[in-house]
Amino acid sequence: MQHDEVIWQVIRHNHCSFMSKIETGIFCRNPYNVTGVCNRSSCPLANSRYATIRDHDGVFYLYMKTIERAHMPNKLWERVKLPRNYEKALEIIDKYLMYWPKFLVHKIKQRLTKMTQMRIRMRKLALKTREKIMTTPRKEIKREARREEKAEKAAVLDKSIEKELLERLKNNVYGEIYNYPFEKYQEVLEEEDQNTEIEEEEEEEDYEEGEIEYVADDQFEEEEEDIEDMGGLALNHSHADDDNVGMDEEPEVGTGKRGRKSRKFEKDGVVTKTKKPRVHVEVEYEDGRDRQKAVH
Repeated sequence: MQHDEVIWQVIRHNHCSFMSKIETGIFCRNPYNVTGVCNRSSCPLANSRYATIRDHDGVFYLYMKTIERAHMPNKLWERVKLPRNYEKALEIIDKYLMYWPKFLVHKIKQRLTKMTQMRIRMRKLALKTREKIMTTPRKEIKREARREEKAEKAAVLDKSIEKELLERLKNNVYGEIYNYPFEKYQEVLEEEDQNTEIEEEEEEEDYEEGEIEYVADDQFEEEEEDIEDMGGLALNHSHADDDNVGMDEEPEVGTGKRGRKSRKFEKDGVVTKTKKPRVHVEVEYEDGRDRQKAVH
């Protein structure tokens, strides 16, 4: 049978693992203690009828212990969930602790008030942005810096080796070697082609920006087209006249400047009218008169 006075005399005067003695007083570290002070009325071990409030992840529970369940340690505490509303929680405490000691009920309500205020402050601090102070370990910083330097050197060395091998493959230094990574070689070639295309596009853009062009007026172009049309009609009429005058005679191609001009027009696809060569006819009479020249 449990005797509360004997338990308290043993705990108080001999040894208690939850007792904490400091300069300001004697405190209790038992999580079920209502006030946190080590005395006869607040000790959860020396009271067979006891109640308290505990917090589990922001939810408050009312714990109650009675002498009827003292022989069952696994069912020693009865737990009741309290609502978040402060007034409703007080009503539930009054309901379940109606016939309990008034001192214990008052201390439980005080604990509920303090825990509710603490929960409100925690919520405000969680919403408020604050600076977080963190230590910077020197050894880890130095170690990471050394590793970064080594990694950079290794990367530069790998790149230089890769470039050298690709240059040798381009120059056919190794001859007929077919076990090299062809995909890497193709990627490098594609990168070089892209770089050359980008450079050519930049050069074209520079040339287009600095190029100067002279453009004729629209009216002048229309006049040139009209002149060409008139010239084509005149040439067609001259060809028709030549065909009617002499069908059997074949015009001789003149030499010199006129011949060059005619060839030039023939090359351009435009046939011009060639002048007929003049025929000199000499007439000589028997009576010894002077010769007469006629030009036809």
